[in-house]
Amino acid sequence: MLEIRPNCEHCNKELPNTSTEAMICSFECTYCSTCAIEIFENVCPSCAGNFVPRPIRPQKAIEKYPASIKPIFKPKDLKKTRMNIAQYKSIPPEKR
Repeated sequence: MLEIRPNCEHCNKELPNTSTEAMICSFECTYCSTCAIEIFENVCPSCAGNFVPRPIRPQKAIEKYPASIKPIFKPKDLKKTRMNIAQYKSIPPEKR
């Protein structure tokens, strides 16, 4: 089950369960859409996977299965990240 992390790991923007701006990779690294698409160009800086919109857990389910309240804030070194992006962005996610 997804943790539904509460913030962007890079810029620390709040991303509550109801946010339509939250993007995740297959390991649930969580970023706002601006960081995921504009800064990281759809290449996760941790695993080189792609990003998809994070689902919103329905209100009746969030009561039984609450979203995480533990923020993860690990801003990325953009110089290193740009090398990773350059290596993977032209490769379709299913072939990375």
